[in-house]
Amino acid sequence: MEKKLESRAITPFTLDSYLIDGEIIKWENEFADVYSTISITEEYQPTYLGKVPKLTRNEAIRAVEAAHNAFGNGHGDWPTQKVAERIKCVENFVEQMKSTREEVVNFLMWEIGKSLPDSEKEFDRTVDYIYDTIKSYKELNARHAHFSNVQGVNAMIRRSPLGVVLCLGPYNYPLNETFTLLIPALIMGNTVIFKPAKHGVLLHAPLLKVFQQNFPKGVINVIFGKGRELAGPIMESGLVSVLSLIGNSKTAIALQDLHPNKNRLRLILGLEAKNPAIILPDANIDLAVSECVTGSLSFNGQRCTALKLLYIHEDIAEEFITKFTQQVDNLKFGNPWEEKVFLTPLPEKDKPDYIQSLIDDAIEKGAKIVNKKGGERTDNFIFPAVLFPVKHDMRVYQEEQFGPVVPIITFKDINEPLKDMANSKYGQQVSLFGKDIVTMGPLIDALINLVCRVNLNSACQRGPDVFPFTGRKDSAVGTLSIHDALRSFSIRTFVASKDNKYNNEILQELLDSKTCNFINTDYII
Repeated sequence: MEKKLESRAITPFTLDSYLIDGEIIKWENEFADVYSTISITEEYQPTYLGKVPKLTRNEAIRAVEAAHNAFGNGHGDWPTQKVAERIKCVENFVEQMKSTREEVVNFLMWEIGKSLPDSEKEFDRTVDYIYDTIKSYKELNARHAHFSNVQGVNAMIRRSPLGVVLCLGPYNYPLNETFTLLIPALIMGNTVIFKPAKHGVLLHAPLLKVFQQNFPKGVINVIFGKGRELAGPIMESGLVSVLSLIGNSKTAIALQDLHPNKNRLRLILGLEAKNPAIILPDANIDLAVSECVTGSLSFNGQRCTALKLLYIHEDIAEEFITKFTQQVDNLKFGNPWEEKVFLTPLPEKDKPDYIQSLIDDAIEKGAKIVNKKGGERTDNFIFPAVLFPVKHDMRVYQEEQFGPVVPIITFKDINEPLKDMANSKYGQQVSLFGKDIVTMGPLIDALINLVCRVNLNSACQRGPDVFPFTGRKDSAVGTLSIHDALRSFSIRTFVASKDNKYNNEILQELLDSKTCNFINTDYII
């Protein structure tokens, strides 16, 4: 344990720079201290990690103006650049990014409490995502590298960038989910202002220089500070064409309301979810228990795709709950670098109190903690409480808990969970456990119109990244996947001309001379 800690020890680090208009600028004003809830002392105390800049409205305005100028009303160097050249910038970026792996992984563990295997997986998955995005963009470009002739009109149809993108990533996947916004936005020719979430800021420090060295000035601008003080002025400027955010719907609505030209604003949002699991009476109980433990408590339940409500058919409820609670109580809690650790310290210092308030409310209204260790407290954690029976008037039913508490409801008629899902504000995914196809078939047909992904006998999840990732109602706007994100951050545009000798000669000369980056039939290997 001591040897492991020594290899994963962290030296307090001051992030004293930010990136605007291609320049890494030193910050010499106010800073915010960064602490980890992970303690390495015998008597509990948070660990000081360093400090980050508290930029102001002035820097926010400079960042959006830099991005606006780099886009140049559509005729800047980046949006008009050849596709191959933009791809080369991203390829160079990811090659250099790989050298920061150990540093970024260490920050992921300390800043947000993510386990070592999950932190390594997040970094590696992000690298893979970038390479897959490059590959997908090459294929997209190849499909469009030709003229179509319809009703006497020649047309070359391609996808063009939208403009300035404000990118606000989440704290639970501060690298991976941020880059699922950032990379497709950049590679399609947009310019970007990126502000990390409150937790998971220091891990971006090693990437500042990598961004600077591989993208033209103003194309990517990275700022640090409070969201209200930075994102607000950026939206008020009216210069933003795309709000890309993974987080809270209230934040998304507030930011939209600040934009003076809402018809100009495209939204790409990943928001809350209250994904249920439905366990039918013929389900493989051992499989369902295993998947529901992982689905509800992986990374302490701090995932939008986490299972946040379990519906168990009353005929199997007793057996399921017995096995489920046993597995939950056997989960190992510890620091992220410890072997086989599953539960880790919560990065938000007030999260244990919030989870406790949900537990207290549920108990007051008739639920019980049905696992022995449920609700046990430490300074930086609260052990997952399995609550049963949960009712509709309980906060844990109504709110997205985003933490280690598992509410269970029993049902007799399948229309009970279906009705709840129909009335829910959210509609991202569902996990369905069962075997009888006569029952499953019609149920899938109903569920697929309430959510966007039905997971058969498996936990809800985002990946693989080639699959669509979106949601209905308040769960999402737009679709994120490698394929879809390129389209989300672009728009179909085309050049058209009547099919006659005069126009065709001009088009041929444009193709031969390569003076126009839009009109070309180049194939990128």
